[in-house]
Amino acid sequence: MRIHLKTLGCRLNEAELESWASDFNARGHQVVNDVCSADILVINTCAVTQNAVRKSRQLVRKAHKKNPKAKLVISGCYATLNENEATAIDGVDLLINNAQKDKLVELTLKQLNTDVMPTIATEPGEIALFSRGRQRAFIKVQDGCRYRCTFCIVTIARGEEKSKLVDDIINEINLAHESGIKEIIVTGVHLGGYGSDTNSNLYELIHSILEQTNVPRIRMGSLEPWDLPENFFSLFSNDRLLPHMHLPIQSGSDSVLRRMARRCKTDEFRQLAINAKKLIPNLNITTDIIVGFPGETDEEWQQTLDFVAEMQFANVHIFTYSKREGTKAAGLINQVDEKIKKARSQALHKLVEGMKYLNIEQMIGQETSILWEDKLVKHDSKRNSYLGYTANYTRVKTTTDVSIELTNHITINKIVAIEDGMPYVEINTNP
Repeated sequence: MRIHLKTLGCRLNEAELESWASDFNARGHQVVNDVCSADILVINTCAVTQNAVRKSRQLVRKAHKKNPKAKLVISGCYATLNENEATAIDGVDLLINNAQKDKLVELTLKQLNTDVMPTIATEPGEIALFSRGRQRAFIKVQDGCRYRCTFCIVTIARGEEKSKLVDDIINEINLAHESGIKEIIVTGVHLGGYGSDTNSNLYELIHSILEQTNVPRIRMGSLEPWDLPENFFSLFSNDRLLPHMHLPIQSGSDSVLRRMARRCKTDEFRQLAINAKKLIPNLNITTDIIVGFPGETDEEWQQTLDFVAEMQFANVHIFTYSKREGTKAAGLINQVDEKIKKARSQALHKLVEGMKYLNIEQMIGQETSILWEDKLVKHDSKRNSYLGYTANYTRVKTTTDVSIELTNHITINKIVAIEDGMPYVEINTNP
């Protein structure tokens, strides 16, 4: 069978997609990029915002329109939270909710009567994410969350915390590495809660990954600031664990953080960042900010702007607050006007762009490790352009002679300039 996989939303959705791709391959089926040639379409939906819900519906309808003969399977947070609405979308053959996600491949093949001899009945080939041109793999190590931030629908959709066994995670990483993957991202709904149900913790997991795998680059997914185990920063003394941490603060105002039911105050976050940067050279810290949370006053918003400017984040993911039925925040009074949200979002974007450029300027002259990913071929040209990421997750660019192939290679180069708003390096020899 030919399987086409599509996802919308977070890195965890990406990790699940890659796990399904690997499972389909292991059963001898073929994962394809072309939606029109597929026998089965699998779509992993999102519900983190109302806009994500709308895009999920559009994605499902578009897939069916492009290939109406294919069986259509949907899963993810939108499908789980809006089951009746989702199954009513034209073309949907099967809905698999989040509680059944680990069995998606098995249920798809069984319930859609596709349990026939596959076209590939020998050893599974390259892991599907690599055959799709990917250089990194998202490794899902846990699901669910014990906390209930007032704005979050995802933790309600995902259910209780459930951690994968260390041996299973190690095997998945080693398989990905054997297939050519150079970088893995360890991810989960509540990553810092790893091991809460297996008498383990995130420190022990990462230590085991460093000891029992040889994948060159290990990157952490989003980590709640209050959840880091004791001595966690010491793990970064191994340079395979990359100096980038995404620590979502969500607001720079303590009063807003209380309404969000966040478990971290700005002073605690500030001290955490100071400690981390002392121990981890060239560390980049990125974060999330929600704009226009219910009741957010002008003073509270200014506190957020001031905090972001003080912290000098390498990047900020900016989300305009979206009312989600089923969350506590949906019932809070003083919902912020949409025009005010838009103006605040624009102000924060302007601030963040300035910080990003300053961060890039400071990198000129530095030597850094880069994983090259995208080749931009210029027709009728003797040179190719490549895009890649440094260890601390800064996107960089270079231009090389066509005889030099950089895709999925790691090189160490000096940043010499800024081009197209990103650091530029010169490469004169093969990697």
